[in-house]
Amino acid sequence: MLTTLTAATAQVAGSTTTIGVTITETDHLALGWSVKKGILGKTVYNDAGTKIGKVQDLIIDPERNVSYVIIGAGGFVGLGQHDVAVPIAQIRDEAGKIVMPGATKEALKALAPFNYASDTTRRDRFVAEADRGIASAKQEMAVLDKKASNAAGDVKAKLDRQNENLRVDLRSAEDKLSKLNRAGVAHWRTFEGDVSAAMARLKKSVGDATG
Repeated sequence: MLTTLTAATAQVAGSTTTIGVTITETDHLALGWSVKKGILGKTVYNDAGTKIGKVQDLIIDPERNVSYVIIGAGGFVGLGQHDVAVPIAQIRDEAGKIVMPGATKEALKALAPFNYASDTTRRDRFVAEADRGIASAKQEMAVLDKKASNAAGDVKAKLDRQNENLRVDLRSAEDKLSKLNRAGVAHWRTFEGDVSAAMARLKKSVGDATG
């Protein structure tokens, strides 16, 4: 039973990392939707009971939130059908039926078609976002350097420590991103997690230094 699961912990690089879910999280999870059993491939109705499409996919955004449901609108797969993206908040489960209140076939057909980004596009966006984060961190570090040069005593010591922490995390992020870039399009996802973790640490360092 789901409700008997407890959280597990694992020692990772000297820290304790929680793996799995807690009982409270599992109780909440058990009340959610099963993508496989309750959503994918299901017919979508409007509140008048008219069939308006079929669920083709769910999209998880870069922040790991399920944001959009992809609905096949009109025609048949490969024959006049195009997929459209609808915010998941616009659909609801009514006694096992997927309902999109106020929608019509015509309204869905009129939406711009949804096209999946190629892996190259995903990589380019990921790298561009990391580059922006690194550039922003460098700007903050320059500001801290200037503040430290005009400070003295304990204030200067604190600024120097913050700047050094920021510099270490900045070098780490640049190194991880460089490895991802060298891997090329075919293997970039091997390094995606490392870059994401390094960017999260860098973001925290910037926040600690400027907060």
